[in-house]
Amino acid sequence: MIRVLIADDQHLVRAGLSALLGAETDIEVAGVARDGDEALAMARDLVPDVACLDIRMPGRSGIEVARELCAPDADPQVPVLVLTTFDLDDYVFGALEAGASGFLLKDADPENIAAAVRHVAAGQGTIDQTLTRRIMREFVHRRRLQPVTGRRAEDLLTPREHEILLLLAQGLSNDGIAGALVVEVSTVKSHLARMLPKLGVRSRLQAVVWAYQNHVVAVPEPDA
Repeated sequence: MIRVLIADDQHLVRAGLSALLGAETDIEVAGVARDGDEALAMARDLVPDVACLDIRMPGRSGIEVARELCAPDADPQVPVLVLTTFDLDDYVFGALEAGASGFLLKDADPENIAAAVRHVAAGQGTIDQTLTRRIMREFVHRRRLQPVTGRRAEDLLTPREHEILLLLAQGLSNDGIAGALVVEVSTVKSHLARMLPKLGVRSRLQAVVWAYQNHVVAVPEPDA
């Protein structure tokens, strides 16, 4: 059972998300918070599998809460899925740089929201499909996340870690990567745990962004 914390300052949104996710047989709403401060306190107390955070909330913003929950030394570390009505680039960038594992617009189809929760709980990153290409291109343009250079990464990453990064950028899950490389899922997780600190990133999603920035994979072209 995936335990989820929902944080939003609007009652109708909290109620809607609670009903939507609570209706799923494999998802349990462990708690509901009305603002960022309450969300952070509840996350630390309940230790949910996923925290679904709104961006704009009284007190701490969703980005500030994500930064607290996703920090390398956070105790506990809680994966964050940001759900927002705003698709402004700075919000998306802020969420990803804070370590959020996913970013989804609230008007996404209900099945997509439930699927995003499952993806984040499984350690997979997710971005709303309407934003993906624009965000990747803009990240490359801004070049914000560059804790090490591409050349330095070649020295730091083992050949296996490089293979995993390429497969990660293709959107494969841990199971998918394990199948492609014919290894155990636990082996993939171990490689990821060692690889992320080498790149100076906090999440799988940031690792994918880093791969685009450093031209490890090709940047998606604009739609014609």
